[in-house]
Amino acid sequence: MNHIVQPHNEKAQSVWNSPAGRYNEISRSIADAIDHAVERLQPRPDEHILDLATGTGWCSRVIAQRFAGVKVIGTDIADRMLDYARSVAEKQTLAIEYRQADAEQLPFADGAFDAVISTFGVMFATQPEAAAAELARVVRPGGRVVLATWKPDSNVFRMFGLMKKFMTPPSSQQSPPSPFEWGKVERIQQLLGGSFALRFEEGTNRFRYGSGEQAWTLWLNHYGPTQWLAQNLDRGGREAFRRDMIAWHETFTSSLGYEQPRDYLITRADRRAD
Repeated sequence: MNHIVQPHNEKAQSVWNSPAGRYNEISRSIADAIDHAVERLQPRPDEHILDLATGTGWCSRVIAQRFAGVKVIGTDIADRMLDYARSVAEKQTLAIEYRQADAEQLPFADGAFDAVISTFGVMFATQPEAAAAELARVVRPGGRVVLATWKPDSNVFRMFGLMKKFMTPPSSQQSPPSPFEWGKVERIQQLLGGSFALRFEEGTNRFRYGSGEQAWTLWLNHYGPTQWLAQNLDRGGREAFRRDMIAWHETFTSSLGYEQPRDYLITRADRRAD
């Protein structure tokens, strides 16, 4: 493991690294929500923008392609996903810098950025308060943050609930915080309200697929948490997990196949002067 990632986040690094560049297909499936967040960020020429938990770099590429003169840095704990992001940016001749970094301990000076964006990324930080403090620290006074986070009553939350049935319970008494808390207005107010003026907007991503089997294959091969879970189950457990995932995804029928609505929260946070 790289010393850039704090020890308590090394497992998370392995989980998100497992699909490497294949995660880009997950980003493709949420491209509309990423566009929504970028639109609410409204990057301006000569601004320094941080795409926090960039994954394979989809959001950073949208910004670089759409807004001339913006300087974009993408960070993530998953170095294998960043390798893919760099290769795509190079092929597309996009001037994006990618750096491995832990969202709870960012390697940037105070006020280094005019704006930060995180699309379904920082919500998975192991220590939410530390990640929130870093957001406030690296954004200059008058700067802004935009987050896209899955809501706690969304179908993404329900899928994680299905997955939870197959997970080994935490060894300690205290369970890790739910990433879906970041989808609650009141929780965002707790995390960011002291340093930011907050505004909110909701959206719905439409996940379309041809069959439950197709959806299962996507999650198994392209999404770290699902892949990691399946790899750590015995044969019987993995087959039961597969059956449950397929059956659940096939409850979302549409006239031409399957369409699953997935609700999310957009947070626009304007940094107050200290």
